Amino acid sequence: MMSNLFDQFASPTFFGVHLIVIAIIMPWLLFPTPSDQWITNRLITSQNWFLKSFTKQIFTPISLQGQKWVMILTPLMVFLLGMNLLGLLPYTFTPTTQLSLNMGLAIPLWLATIFIGLRNQPTASLAHLLPEGTPTPLIPILIVIETISLIIRPLALGVRLTANLTAGHLLIQLISLATSNLISSSLILASLTFSTLVLLTLLEIAVAMIQAYVYVLLLSLYLQENT
Repeated sequence: MMSNLFDQFASPTFFGVHLIVIAIIMPWLLFPTPSDQWITNRLITSQNWFLKSFTKQIFTPISLQGQKWVMILTPLMVFLLGMNLLGLLPYTFTPTTQLSLNMGLAIPLWLATIFIGLRNQPTASLAHLLPEGTPTPLIPILIVIETISLIIRPLALGVRLTANLTAGHLLIQLISLATSNLISSSLILASLTFSTLVLLTLLEIAVAMIQAYVYVLLLSLYLQENT
């Protein structure tokens, strides 16, 4: 019995093993590896189509140098998508509701894009800190503002994913508790709240997919600026 609604976001342990470890490993086990057979099954065909479509959409605007990141961002999309969707199943744990995990993914990848830009095109990378045509008196202020906006990018990535998933899980928890409590008193109200719960679950499935896509899309935009 949970004493706090936020207890669902604390990683439980089973025989001394944190379930967050199992939840992080599960997406890699569920996605089948590509087959070298002439005829593949529907699951692998659908998976290959998804990976090709996603890679083409994300990396088409990026230069050839930035397209080397396809082996990083595409698996990251699959990883986040798998964890977000698996976290909606009953009696599971969602690692992407942990800010530490999201920041641990965002900060190294964001820093990598910054270092690539400073190494390959330092002038263009530093030029992003000062918009063209800025009046002279505003130059120091705009440089400070643009620097702050650059630094908070990984924080925005991590907080966005964490906040959206946490809010959705809390709403599902609250409505499910209301449904279970109303069954004994009013079946009509219980049916209405259950219908709301079903619609909210469908919405959360869409949010889980969209947030994984937005996370990787923003990283690709940062990469595009520095390549």
